[in-house]
Amino acid sequence: MSLIDVKNLTEGQIVAKNVFTRSGQLILSKDSCLSWQMIARLKYYDIPSIYILDGEIPKSTQESIELQKKVEQSHMAKMLASSEFKIFHETYTHNVEVLEKNFNDIILKNTSVNELSLITDTIELFEQNPSAYSLLGMLHIIKQIDDSTYAHSMNVAMLCRLIGVWMNFSKEDLDTLTLAGLLHDIGKCQIPDDILLKPGKLTNQEYEFIKMHPQFGYNVLKNQTVHPSVKNAVLRHHERFDGTGYPSGLSKTEIDDVTSIVSIADVYDAMTATRCYRQSLCPFEVIATFEAEGLNKYNPRFIYSFLEHIVSSYVNSEVLLSNNQKGRIVLINKQLTRPVVQLENNCFINLEEHTDIYIQTII
Repeated sequence: MSLIDVKNLTEGQIVAKNVFTRSGQLILSKDSCLSWQMIARLKYYDIPSIYILDGEIPKSTQESIELQKKVEQSHMAKMLASSEFKIFHETYTHNVEVLEKNFNDIILKNTSVNELSLITDTIELFEQNPSAYSLLGMLHIIKQIDDSTYAHSMNVAMLCRLIGVWMNFSKEDLDTLTLAGLLHDIGKCQIPDDILLKPGKLTNQEYEFIKMHPQFGYNVLKNQTVHPSVKNAVLRHHERFDGTGYPSGLSKTEIDDVTSIVSIADVYDAMTATRCYRQSLCPFEVIATFEAEGLNKYNPRFIYSFLEHIVSSYVNSEVLLSNNQKGRIVLINKQLTRPVVQLENNCFINLEEHTDIYIQTII
């Protein structure tokens, strides 16, 4: 076994020794297969390093991994076969094609942004799924099928609108949010695919080039008549509340509300998508990552409400726990990723009191 710094851990590594907090709480059991949520919890508890197993994976761990894959595949198959998803997928695919054409016309032909045309299809798709649980579930599945820039933009637009509904925004402000979500990454259309879709690690030069996409997008829209908040969101959606973002290192009140919401939706959608270096994350892993990497990066007015609403939307959902038990979420705790779960045997487990057990996936 090897002692590995937490910052160098990756999903799928096997824990060689039990891991405890400074107060003696068990947070990771020996032979656990690391998930991103587990790594996030280690960072949350300021654990500097842990022992990782070298060599062959224990049989019990392999069985646990195979169970999780089986459960996830079964859930995916059930969703894909549902009539609701088939209707959503058909409409979604059409909308993404229309969005791609609009982007190309705006960039290549310098046509005017038709705001009403752009947002109408998105609003109709949004309203097909009246509950947050339905919408979030559809978006989680669709990302396994289409993860293009245009699909990501569609997802962010609907997430922005959802946050706006939760925050009781006016219809006018909801429409502005939706348009900002749709256009926020238009600058990525000017990044070559061999960089944007590169499966391996980007060079420093490539990463710096990708970081120019907000400016590229702003240059496309700066002479258009769209709402100033939309232009700000395109230019500033990678700015962070604590000043650690780019391109200008803005902070706090220098970042307007629309941009703040787009940045949250953008990160959430990116983290729930499959990447070459990891599988897609379940919502509870995403929230744990938000917590570990610092909620201070986001406007507190929106981030806390967003995460609380996300978690609340999964009350009564069936889940698979990291100890291979299945259950149903019945109560949300102060620690959002640690709810009370009713197990199949009708016993209850409070995950705030069992820090070594995690929600692995929604089933």
